Amino acid sequence: MKSEQRKNTFTWVINIGMAIVCLIALFPVIMLLISSLRPSSELMRTGISLAFDWSMLNLDNYNYIFTQAGSYWSWYTNSLIISAVTIVLSLFFSSMVGYALAVYDFKGRNLFFTFVVFILMVPFEILMLPLFQMMIKAQLVDSYLGVILPMVVAPIAVFFFRQYALGLPVQLMDAARIDGSTEYGIFFKIMLPLMGPSLGAMAILQGLGSWNNFLWPLIVLRSNDMFTLPIGLATLLTPYGNNYDVLIAGSVMTIVPIIILFIFFQRYFVAGLTTGGVKG
Repeated sequence: MKSEQRKNTFTWVINIGMAIVCLIALFPVIMLLISSLRPSSELMRTGISLAFDWSMLNLDNYNYIFTQAGSYWSWYTNSLIISAVTIVLSLFFSSMVGYALAVYDFKGRNLFFTFVVFILMVPFEILMLPLFQMMIKAQLVDSYLGVILPMVVAPIAVFFFRQYALGLPVQLMDAARIDGSTEYGIFFKIMLPLMGPSLGAMAILQGLGSWNNFLWPLIVLRSNDMFTLPIGLATLLTPYGNNYDVLIAGSVMTIVPIIILFIFFQRYFVAGLTTGGVKG
C-alpha cells in the first residue's frame, strides 16, 4: 500500500515538474503572441514585458500585415516554396541513399558510409565558401535552386534512414524478387511504405531546419523579392528605425507552418526517432 502511494506521489511530482518545464518553454512564445497585439509605440515605451496596458491589445499589426505589408508575403511564399521542395527532395534522395547503404552489400559501402559520418562532423561554415563558388559557376545565385540544391541530400538524413532501414525485414525483398519485382519496385512499393515513421520524423526535422535557415539563404539570395522570412524579418531591424508592426506579428505568423507540419506528422515523429535511433 505504501509503495503504491509512493508511486502515485512520484507520478504527481513528475507531472507537476513537467508542467513547469512546459510553461517555461512556452513563456517566450506567449510573450511574443501578446507583444504582437500591442501597438509599436507601446513596445518602444515598455519593451516586451508584462508591464503594459492590457486594454491597448488589438489586431492592428495583423491587419497591417494582411493589407499593406506586400514584401512580407513575398518572403513568406519564398520560404514555403523552398521548404516544401527541400523536404520532398531531401526525403526522396536521402531515403534512397540510406536504404542502399543498409540493405545492399556492394564494394565501398562502408567507406561511403564513413564519408557520410565524417561530413556530419564538418561545420557548415567550412563548406559555405566552396558551395558558394559552385553556385556562382552554375549561375544559381539569387535563385530557389541555389538555396535548395546544397540541402537536397543531407548527411544527417542519410544516416537516419540508414539506421532505420537496417531494421527492415529482408525477407520481403527476397519474396518480391521471386515474384519478379524490380529493385525500384521493391523500394517504392514495399520498403518505402514501411519507412513511413522515419519519413514523418525527418520531414519535421528537415522542414524545421529549412524554414529557419538563415545563413545560407543570406549568402545566396540578393534581391528583396527573393528573400526568405528569416532574412526579410532581419531587414526590418535597421540603425534608422525598427518596424515592429511587421516584425513581431510576422514572427508569430512564421510559427503557423511548423505547427501544421508537426500536427500532420506527429504520429510518426516519436516512433521514427525511437526506431531510427536504436537500429544498427
